[in-house]
Amino acid sequence: MSASVSDISFARATRNGYHRLFQYIQGANLNFSRISMTVPVLTSIVPEAGPLHSSAYFVSFYLPLKFQANPPSPLPELDLKSHTWDSHCVAVRKFSGFARDRNIVKEAEKLANSLSRSTWANSTSSKSGYAYSIAQYSSPFKFVGRVNEVWVDVDCSGLEGCNPGSIATSEIL
Repeated sequence: MSASVSDISFARATRNGYHRLFQYIQGANLNFSRISMTVPVLTSIVPEAGPLHSSAYFVSFYLPLKFQANPPSPLPELDLKSHTWDSHCVAVRKFSGFARDRNIVKEAEKLANSLSRSTWANSTSSKSGYAYSIAQYSSPFKFVGRVNEVWVDVDCSGLEGCNPGSIATSEIL
């Protein structure tokens, strides 16, 4: 399940989507179920899909396993959409600090540069429609030792060392 957010700021979009998803896991769903928080908080960037050709964002939480088969329906006013990810491959670059508008593009560019110098050059995939995603693993109250990743979908068909069938399909919220 994801919150779709149109905004010109990654940070504001993530905050807005996170707030709606947090309400959902705190019981703002038709079952009034409380759902454990999971990580990462994933913000996917869709270029030029927002207002004035800015980016649009999808902010997602993974659901705990016990809710994946039959997730509680969110309250309609939260405007959340359930979605299941099919198995796929991603290239990942880890980075520290807070994920902000000023550094996420630089981290995505560093990942793109690494890929361009590897056997994975020219293997990025646009099937998902996302330019890239930012996975945030740390609590907003943690200031030191924060863990984040930038993810880019890759098409690994025919590439050695990639087996998308071995990646578990997960329900995200």
